[in-house]
Parts: sequence; structure tokens; C-alpha cells
Amino acid sequence: MTTDAPQTGETTVPLPTVILKKRKALPFFSRHPWVFAGAIARVEGDPQPTDEVVLRSHEGQFIARGLYNPESNIRVRLYSWDENQPLDRALWSARLDDAIALRRKLFGKSAAGCRLVFSESDGLSGLTIDRYGDFLLVQWTSRALAARQQVFYELLNEKLSPRGIWQRTEKGVGDAEGLEIADSLATGSEPPRPLFVEENGLQFGVDVVEGQKTGFYFDQRDNRAAVARYLKGASVLDMFCYTGGFSIAAAKLGDARRVRGVDSSESALDMARRNAELNGVSSQVSFEQGDAFRTLETLVAENARFDAVILDPPKMARSRGGLERAARGYFSLNRLALDLLEPNGLLVTCSCSGLLSREDFEQILAKVALDANRSLQVLEVRGQAADHPVSVHCLETSYLKCFICRVV
Repeated sequence: MTTDAPQTGETTVPLPTVILKKRKALPFFSRHPWVFAGAIARVEGDPQPTDEVVLRSHEGQFIARGLYNPESNIRVRLYSWDENQPLDRALWSARLDDAIALRRKLFGKSAAGCRLVFSESDGLSGLTIDRYGDFLLVQWTSRALAARQQVFYELLNEKLSPRGIWQRTEKGVGDAEGLEIADSLATGSEPPRPLFVEENGLQFGVDVVEGQKTGFYFDQRDNRAAVARYLKGASVLDMFCYTGGFSIAAAKLGDARRVRGVDSSESALDMARRNAELNGVSSQVSFEQGDAFRTLETLVAENARFDAVILDPPKMARSRGGLERAARGYFSLNRLALDLLEPNGLLVTCSCSGLLSREDFEQILAKVALDANRSLQVLEVRGQAADHPVSVHCLETSYLKCFICRVV
């Protein structure tokens, strides 16, 4: 058997080894990066939380190197399928270089407003980085990778020289990973509130300190522009409008006659109103606070009608156990939306629940159309923007579904 660790001085220290159960190795030979606890037969050695380990098949064949976390259901996250490549500074540096190069190819040298690192898709499972001009926002979802955060912060400062790096947490990660980390300034200066980014010629203020998730939904960049093409002269209802991305694009790029944005967060709506003013569309766009389901039900009861309804809810399924409930939620939202649409109206409906497949989402829409006795024509099926690339080895990275539909 080959040695499972690089040499240190004159000695060779073998890495702990994780042995898979029979017939469980194929996904990992195919480079899927998540090894769940249920796939593991045994662990040889005494790996501590966040330690580097080697993954082997039941027959002892080398598969990959990964980082171990006994407190997570994702027991090992895999990063290298080269037996001689340790998980060290050189590897992390190369992965960051690759990710930065892609964004510079997409957006030019500055790549000033984009997702800079997209976790598994960039070979860095558990790390998300967004760039806002001279500032970076980093989100850790892996305890083992977060244990190496100082190396990453040093590398990011060397490669990009940001004015500051702000660290954000994600709901539920602490319990899922045993990760104790707080929103805080990692290096440099605290970002201003708001920061400003440009998208499709529009300007948006972003609060990366207290805004949702990483502050702005870059993944919908191309979809906002695509939807706007259908909205000339339209009356539009934008549910879950957040800081006004779809609403302002509808008014400014699409020349919609009237846009009504609804969100549950008053702080997001304050930013949305400022963004509307910044882009000169305050006369076309209004924003109001409200629960999405109750607002839709009230509008239906009032016999309100719109030429277009946009639904962009937050993730509704965080585990496979929540899929059935999420499906009911998506059905209800879209069913209410159809009752608000004029004949030949436009339904723009999105799901960012990666566990819900595109086919399942299509089936939900089919049931909605039958229940409403309306015909629904899919004009475009879209996904996330290119700075959120999909890894063919981890199809869970293909999470965003955006359907643009004509409702007859």
C-alpha cells in the first residue's frame, strides 16, 4: 500500500484512512465531493475534527484525499483525487487562481461584482466568496475548511489586495457542522453600508453586513435581464422582491408600466426604495412589506390582476425530509399567482432549492395549471449565472430553476 502522507523531514506520517462500505465507492471515483456517514464502513487511525484523511474503497483502492468532520453528516469532504497531492497551501492557492481566472474571463480584469468562489463547483467545498468592488464577503459552510481560514485570508490578500474581507455565517451551519463562527471582520477595513455594485447597467446598494445570505443574488443576474424583455408596458407583481433586483430591472430595462414589490423584510425594502431612486424608477415602482402567502391571498380576494407575476422565494427545502412540504409551498404560491394573471399573462417562477429537481418543479407547475384550468406554456427554462458554474461531478450545484411562462 502506498504511503498516505507526504514526507516531513526524514519521517513519513501516514494519514488516517476512511474505508467505504461495499458498493459505495462509485460516486467518489466519479469525484462527488461529499462522503456521508452512512457510506463509511470504518475509520483507521484516530483522525481529529478537521484532519486530512485518505478515502479508500472496501478493497483498499485509493480514491481521494479529504477533510474529516465527525460532527457532520458529511463526514468527509473531498478535495484531491491525486494520491500525491496533499491538501496544503499550494492546492488552495491553485484552486483560488482557477476561480479568479474564470471570473476575470467572464467579467474582465476587475470582476468587481460577482461570485468569486462557488464552493463545490470551484473545488472548494464549504467556501463561498462574493466580490463587491474592493471588498470580499466570505461564507464558510465546512468546519474543516474554516479551520484553515487564515491560509485562505492570506492568499486572498496576496492575490486580490481587497480593502477588507467580511465573514458571514449561514443559518443552520453551526449545528450541522459543529462550526463556531460569527459574522465579523476577517481582515482589513469594515465594508461601507451600503456597498454599490453594477448589474446590466443598473446600480444597486448592498448591505453585506446584515443583508440576506451574502448580500446580493448574483445568480439571478442574467434572469433579471431576460425577464425584462417580456415586460414592456406591463403591470408587474414581484414577490420576495428583496432589494429590488427584478423590480428595478422590469422598470428600467423592460419599461414596465407599474411594478409592485413585496417582501417580508423592512430593511430590504428600505434598500429597494433607495435602489429605485438611484436608478430613476421611483415613479414606476412601489414596495410594501408583507407575508407572501397572505399578500397573494388578499390580492386574489380583491380580484387584483397583473400582466406579470414574479415569484423568487428563498430556499424552501433544506433537507430531503422537507421536500414534500416544499412542494406544497411551491404549488400554493404558483396557484395563487395564476389567479392574479390576466389572460396571456407572464408567470416567472423560481426555485433555489437544489434538492428539488427541475423535473419535479415542472410537475408542480403542470399540476398548478390543471388545478387552475389554465394552459401554461414554458417560454424559457433558465438556471444560475455563469459565475455560479455547475460541476458535473456534483449536480447539486445546479440548484437554481427559473421558468418564464405564458399563461393562457
